[in-house]
Amino acid sequence: MIGIADVEAAAERIAPHVVRTPTLPSPGLSALLGAPVTVKLELLQRTGSFKARGAAAKLLALGEAERAAGVVAVSGGNHGIGVAVMAAALDVKATVVMPRTAPARSVARAEGAGASVRLTDGMDEAFALTARLREEGLTLLHPFDDPVVIAGQGTVGLELAEDAGELTDVLVSIGGGGLITGVAAALRARRPGVRVWGVETRGAQSMSKALAAGGPVPVALSSIVTTLSAPSVSQLTYDHVSALVEEVLVVPDREAVQGVLDLADHAKVWAEPAAGCLLPAARQVLDRVGEGARLGLVVCGGNASTADVLGWSSRFGLG
Repeated sequence: MIGIADVEAAAERIAPHVVRTPTLPSPGLSALLGAPVTVKLELLQRTGSFKARGAAAKLLALGEAERAAGVVAVSGGNHGIGVAVMAAALDVKATVVMPRTAPARSVARAEGAGASVRLTDGMDEAFALTARLREEGLTLLHPFDDPVVIAGQGTVGLELAEDAGELTDVLVSIGGGGLITGVAAALRARRPGVRVWGVETRGAQSMSKALAAGGPVPVALSSIVTTLSAPSVSQLTYDHVSALVEEVLVVPDREAVQGVLDLADHAKVWAEPAAGCLLPAARQVLDRVGEGARLGLVVCGGNASTADVLGWSSRFGLG
């Protein structure tokens, strides 16, 4: 199991390369949800999401031969941006494999950072191509099945524990589970009384399906939220979530997009649906735990364009 010492070591290693993002009370969200809310604004991280942390941690841990070979990463968007930008900063050649459904902005940002971007028809094909490129000699920088990457993501939880006021419940989005694994490991050590809840969107339910099955299973992907669309979690993330996380909640895409609009209106932040899904899930948590809850929301990323959000809003009939 990943421990607090791993997260603390990652924090020291990546500190010169990442932003210590703001942890702030949100009066607007507190009024909206009817309970005190603190936000951890990872959308203000370098590359627009928490993914820069894990990418930096892994790149800094590579040996000379691995750096020389270059790295390959598979991504629905944010991991690819994080790897591309951090690899360029650390002078490592990067190849990023993305499905064609990935946001055009994410593809452009990865290419703009100097990565070689390879597009595939879907996430299953993206993982398959990544495996072939790894066999050809590239060093894999996995988005969640790597303890070094997870420890890097766990620095989000370390900062939240150090910077937030009193919290009872923390909500974290789940794709493959790297972020929630690291955050839960850090909070278990620093704030053992805090409950951690995972959040997925319907059609991107790799962790909730794994928990129901007793281990990782392949899942069919249909959610618009490509940044949460992992075709399966790993045994590593499953083991941590099953041990450390209260429950994984699932919300529809429509509610995740409404959450984006609510975050803009009430928190004054421009997030993506992978973060917007936290708001409908927060209502579920409040219904379950009752009065006295003090919520922490990890606003994981903001790499959605105005055109993206307008398109989703129109599709779901949202004002």
